[in-house]
Amino acid sequence: MAQASVPSTPLLKDELDIVIPTIRNLDFLEMWRPFFQPYHLIIVQDGDPTKVIKVPEGFDYELYNRNDINRILGPKASCISFKDSACRCFGYMVSKKKYIYTIDDDCFVAKDPSGKDINALEQHIKNLLSPSTPFFFNTLYDPYRDGADFVRGYPFSLREGVPTAVSHGLWLNIPDYDAPTQLVKPLERNTRFVDAVLTIPKGTLFPMCGMNLGFNRELIGPAMYFGLMGDGQPIGRYDDMWAGWCMKVICDHLGWGVKTGLPYIWHSKASNPFVNLKKEYKGIYWQEELIPFFQSATLPKDCTSVQKCYIELSKQVRAKLGKVDEYFIKLADAMVTWIEAWDELNPPSEASADVTNGPAK
Repeated sequence: MAQASVPSTPLLKDELDIVIPTIRNLDFLEMWRPFFQPYHLIIVQDGDPTKVIKVPEGFDYELYNRNDINRILGPKASCISFKDSACRCFGYMVSKKKYIYTIDDDCFVAKDPSGKDINALEQHIKNLLSPSTPFFFNTLYDPYRDGADFVRGYPFSLREGVPTAVSHGLWLNIPDYDAPTQLVKPLERNTRFVDAVLTIPKGTLFPMCGMNLGFNRELIGPAMYFGLMGDGQPIGRYDDMWAGWCMKVICDHLGWGVKTGLPYIWHSKASNPFVNLKKEYKGIYWQEELIPFFQSATLPKDCTSVQKCYIELSKQVRAKLGKVDEYFIKLADAMVTWIEAWDELNPPSEASADVTNGPAK
């Protein structure tokens, strides 16, 4: 008999790709088989392209290594990071589906407080298919969930909500901490299961973690660039953060929502805090200037598509963050290259080139 948590016909079976960056055999997929097997996987192999990555039998997948990325993108491959999980965003670019779910290979199936396996993908899909409420906070959290609603005093004019662009999931066991926090709290584990989904309010930034993340590729895909990280770069472990800050500024401008909370996955292993400190060192003090930059960033009214917004943001990165470090000049160039490569692989149709509802007031 099928498990109760698995719908008989998987949601969005032909409209969603699962993107996995990896350097190792994907044995972890065995435990995800009941939830992932009906979907198409895009595996982005990092590191040595001659290494053979084994994928369990029965999965429908395509695998890209560095040689494939160079072949497909040519000189524009320079915008895709090497030896860093930021390479996952190549999978977003080559996908042809409306939705993306991305997960790391050290993320296992978590259990809810009753002991039942959590179908993380199904919850992300629910988050993405229901509206967000970024303009007014609902104290019962997500009003579209079963058993919840808009509370007294919530404006009726805002109850339709807006499209949800991103669903940001969380982790039990190993928390997503930076290196200094890891060093101070080496034994800390997250055991708190909070049964809530929240819309992150307009004007509020957040640290986006890429290891358990769903998004509407058709809506926000071109903004989900994970930057220049890893090999040959002065920084690592800020790939998802960078994407999250850019994405949130653009979603706020275009009037879309971002949710965080459920679903949980089980994050199985802590990365080395000393290695992490080396990667994060510059980012830890750069972010004190990056955050105010994104908090004050505004996009002009004529930025009516994600691509236009992203190119405009790249100009502001160059002008304002270029003074912080020359790395940001390089990153601004890579942001433009990313959009050019995206548009080459995904030629914008006239209908979808501009966002119909225009920027939020």
